[in-house]
Amino acid sequence: MSEPRSLPGLRRLAGAGLVCLVLVSLALVALPVWLIRPFAPQTPDGLAVAFWMRRLAPGLTLGAGAAAVLCAGVLWRGARWRSRVLLVLAFLPLLGTAWQSRQNLFERMFAPLPDPRYATAAEAAWVAEDEAVLAVTLNGDTAAYPVRQVAYHHIVQDVVGGVPVAVTY
Repeated sequence: MSEPRSLPGLRRLAGAGLVCLVLVSLALVALPVWLIRPFAPQTPDGLAVAFWMRRLAPGLTLGAGAAAVLCAGVLWRGARWRSRVLLVLAFLPLLGTAWQSRQNLFERMFAPLPDPRYATAAEAAWVAEDEAVLAVTLNGDTAAYPVRQVAYHHIVQDVVGGVPVAVTY
């Protein structure tokens, strides 16, 4: 039984569509992470794009998954077992991005230190005299946090002068 003439063109279109859907889903999760990665210059426009993509990603990744089901339906019929395995494998990144788009990746990237250790100024030999620090003074107690160490985590939770503080910039 031969296939109708338009079916090979439809199968090619469905295959290309499936590949594009996987790539778009991956980009929706990966690009915001890349734009806001630690220790890289961040611009206001880059942050705006990252948060915009972050807002759109949950709905778009679900839409991409639904469209991928349609593409896979076109490709499944008449496919060999190897092609069917590839179709099933194409859904792994789609499922992964649909799940990741609902996680707060930025919080994971910039999580507070789980077990911070503090030292007196005299003991902090790793901090140069001319190094920038964030300083907090409360109730006669002073603490300083080197900017280069806060830069990665973006937040330090501490108690200064008996008052809980969250130091950030």
